[in-house]
Amino acid sequence: MKKTILALLSISLLLSSHAQANTPIKRKVCVFDIIGNVGPVMGAMRDWRTAAMGWGLDAELIPFTNEAIAAEDLKAGKCDAALMTGIRGRDFNQYAGTLDSIGGIPSMDHMRIVLQVLAHPSSGAKLDTGSYSMMGVAPAGAAYIFVNDRNINTLAKAAGKRVAVLEYDRTQTILVSQIGATPVNSDITNFASRFNNGVVDVIAAPLVAYAPLELYKGLSPDGGIINYPLAQVTMQLVARSDRFPAEMMQTSREYFYNNLDQILDGLAQEEKSVDAKWWVEIPAADKSEYEIMMQEARLQLRELGYYNAEMLSLQRRVRCRLNSDRAECVNPLE
Repeated sequence: MKKTILALLSISLLLSSHAQANTPIKRKVCVFDIIGNVGPVMGAMRDWRTAAMGWGLDAELIPFTNEAIAAEDLKAGKCDAALMTGIRGRDFNQYAGTLDSIGGIPSMDHMRIVLQVLAHPSSGAKLDTGSYSMMGVAPAGAAYIFVNDRNINTLAKAAGKRVAVLEYDRTQTILVSQIGATPVNSDITNFASRFNNGVVDVIAAPLVAYAPLELYKGLSPDGGIINYPLAQVTMQLVARSDRFPAEMMQTSREYFYNNLDQILDGLAQEEKSVDAKWWVEIPAADKSEYEIMMQEARLQLRELGYYNAEMLSLQRRVRCRLNSDRAECVNPLE
């Protein structure tokens, strides 16, 4: 009888242990989507949530239309993870936050290679600061310059103009001031309305913002979009390191990369809403001048401690991999 009871206890303990091992952990994930619960970012994160159930994660998605509050709730521990822009994410992980460096990633072909590197397990240590870890990076498209006067098509002509800058990103204020323009502190919730209402003359934004933020209002009647990508915008899932197993975070990073084509298809659909009449072409000579200016800016911001040197070096190697004739490939400064 005693042996039977012990055997039953052992089976009970084994079953209990197995049940616990298969019980998903519950975590709160705050998601910045400027449109809110029905926005495309929330839609993509619902797909992520479905996949995450298979990794043992039961994620409660909480939408935020104010990115600053989502970031503060992450710091306060109200969120276990938060999806935010890479510029905001730089406060949590400078390496990944430097993805959005000015001119660092010229095209989506370059971005694909960089994201492949970040999704590899060997990059895990660089994406973990101890307190926070990166659980995934998704592109949000290239940022372009929107102007309310299409004649503002050179750096010289931008002098004296009012340019919206994100108040929490010191790098933008530095760059705008250096070209003689006037930085106007703004945030993601109001920069578009300031452009549409004529409070500022110039903004930088990804094309996916054109329709939902009604940027055609600010462009009308004589504005334009300078057809030269300034930087690549990213969305980054930042997690509190002690709230997720390391293996789960790596699986999430791989999920983001493996779904890259789906994300790019979505961006392409959004970008189709931009009326072709707004595009402003600039001479090839000006583009060369901008490349030099942007490299000098990256070097300056690296020395000031805003950009991560390792990420800048990775971006340069990728640029040289796709175009070995670039001068920086012979004389690397990054």
